[in-house]
Amino acid sequence: MNFYDILIIAVGLSMDAFAVSLSAGAQGFARGFRPIFRLSFHFGLFQFLMPLLGWYLGTQVAGLIRAFDHWIAFGLLAFVGIRMMMAGWKEQDESVKANPTRGFTLVSLSVATSIDALAVGLSLAMLQVNIWYPSVVIGVVTAGLSVVGIRLGHRLAGRFGKRMEIAGGVLLLLIGLRIVASHGGE
Repeated sequence: MNFYDILIIAVGLSMDAFAVSLSAGAQGFARGFRPIFRLSFHFGLFQFLMPLLGWYLGTQVAGLIRAFDHWIAFGLLAFVGIRMMMAGWKEQDESVKANPTRGFTLVSLSVATSIDALAVGLSLAMLQVNIWYPSVVIGVVTAGLSVVGIRLGHRLAGRFGKRMEIAGGVLLLLIGLRIVASHGGE
């Protein structure tokens, strides 16, 4: 497997994290170095670790994971997406909103956006590809595109305000539905 194949896989896997980063930037929580670093680091770390975990689990557990991984991803994305949409529709205290750069929300989003990378790790194990190089590329590309998504989200929020928060929540639900649909509703 050459670098360009791995890069294409990495960009494809990072699109969910990019979309979430876009909406996190639009919400205004990811302002300053620390929140941007936390979000991009966690997304990159989870995208790096999931192929390793998938590789480790190998083909023996693939059937078990494949049966419900998409529902886990959907549930996490739907939970966070619905909370974002509710925050966008209601006039709330800033303290009530879920901060996508901290705590359970950050971990949930990191897991939800990296479930597909677990399947890629399983696939690479079946192809007998050395997992370390692809995992590093996937993690670095995801972290980088997350920063780009946050920055772009900041710019869009200035133009569209709270509508971006609602759109971000809808986007997370759509990503979750795409994941379920791509598994044929198993």
